[in-house]
Amino acid sequence: MLTLLKKLLFRTYSSFGVVSLLSVGLICLLALAGCGLGGVYHHVQPGQTLYRISKTYDLDEIYLARVNGISDPTQLQVGTRLYIPGATTSRKISPAPSPEQLEKKALPVKKRPTKPVARIIKKAPPSRPVISKQKPSASSEKIGLHWPLKGKILRSFGTNKKGGGKGLEIAAREKSAVKVAAAGKVIYSGDGVKGYGHLIIVQHKNDFYTVYGFNSRNLVKQGDFVSQGEQIAVSGTPPGGGEARLHFEVRKKKVAVNPILYLP
Repeated sequence: MLTLLKKLLFRTYSSFGVVSLLSVGLICLLALAGCGLGGVYHHVQPGQTLYRISKTYDLDEIYLARVNGISDPTQLQVGTRLYIPGATTSRKISPAPSPEQLEKKALPVKKRPTKPVARIIKKAPPSRPVISKQKPSASSEKIGLHWPLKGKILRSFGTNKKGGGKGLEIAAREKSAVKVAAAGKVIYSGDGVKGYGHLIIVQHKNDFYTVYGFNSRNLVKQGDFVSQGEQIAVSGTPPGGGEARLHFEVRKKKVAVNPILYLP
């Protein structure tokens, strides 16, 4: 019954542009209550993001936003009363640390054996399936990325030069904030991959990964969940020297793809 209801809502929303997302969210709330699925209300606290809340309750972020009529998950306001369908009790959620807090607690990364990026990705556990009653759509196979930082592209994808070709090299002021391109889980944070300096690899949905190299300092550790736009590192220079820049890759499984195809 719930699946049929969602289909009807989707068709209504697609057919009538005048139906606001807020109205659809209200209809969803009434429908869920009527189906007897239960649920709880979660009051958003400072530092909590929709992504962290959805992960805590084992829900898809987009599904949770749609149920609550939220058009822009990045603009979630403190004090918002979120309906969590299917939950039986409210859960405690730790707030995302600020960049200043991350800087204070970040420790020097220990040396690790050299491993190629592809090997790290190959050994990563499979993405945890999204717990949602929605049917997958064609759009679910895509991933919307944000730029990790803004700057001139010094080396493009496919450049046939030593150390290049598998991603972009983006000019940056030294010690600029490096932000994660999409929500995901950190599967590597260290300096054991030769040629990348301090490196971070983040696993996203649908077998996508993003890679951030040449950092002067990493601010997240392996196993951390990060929200899109959250600062994860401080930019630096390549191990061989030169001007400050960020090495940025996008990979589908372990194969490097052109990041420009996925960036706005």
